[in-house]
Amino acid sequence: MRLATRVWGDGPRTAVLVHGIMTDSRTWNRVAPAIAHHGYRVIAVDLRGHGASDHAATYSPAELAADLIETLPPTPDLAIAHSLGSAALLIAVPELRCARAIHCDPAWLRRPRDWDALRAVKQATWAELRAAQPRWHDDDIATEQQALATWDPASVDALRQLPGLPDSPAVPSLVLLADPSERIPPAEASALRGSGWHLRTVEGAGHTIHHDDPAGFLHGLRGWLQ
Repeated sequence: MRLATRVWGDGPRTAVLVHGIMTDSRTWNRVAPAIAHHGYRVIAVDLRGHGASDHAATYSPAELAADLIETLPPTPDLAIAHSLGSAALLIAVPELRCARAIHCDPAWLRRPRDWDALRAVKQATWAELRAAQPRWHDDDIATEQQALATWDPASVDALRQLPGLPDSPAVPSLVLLADPSERIPPAEASALRGSGWHLRTVEGAGHTIHHDDPAGFLHGLRGWLQ
């Protein structure tokens, strides 16, 4: 599937951004301009079932990865993905052939979930989103509610098929973790380090690091945007 995209900047290098479940490319509004300032043309996708992209009959990390490969320019200088988007990017990296990859609190490991409760988030009110995300800027709450209006709750099915903990990275890769991370527990983080992954933690940040602490998120990318 060809995905809708959003672009910031016109630098000589290319960075691609892949959001997580329930949101869309606007999730990067607060940090994408800073990434573009480092000399990048920043391209963010709306995954299938999200934002301005079409809904689909089925959802899986493999299908999301195929959409990335079909949509994004080959050999980008940098790829950054969050949560479920990181599961898709992990699969897409060998064919996408990005020079470097950054995975933000990646959803690689399956864990017990209340699937009905996840789908019900589509109906969340502004007040409920604010209560759930006390550190987010009001603009980010509004953007999230707008994203939920176009989100296909059937995409939750992709979370049933996560790829598991990867072996050594296909390209130089950073894993940027929440504090604490429910997605990558300490034992798994240690295993990733042993396999050649770079790991950093953004102190005090929740799962959506770039909303909880945009400055901390960008500081966590130090050295990887050069």
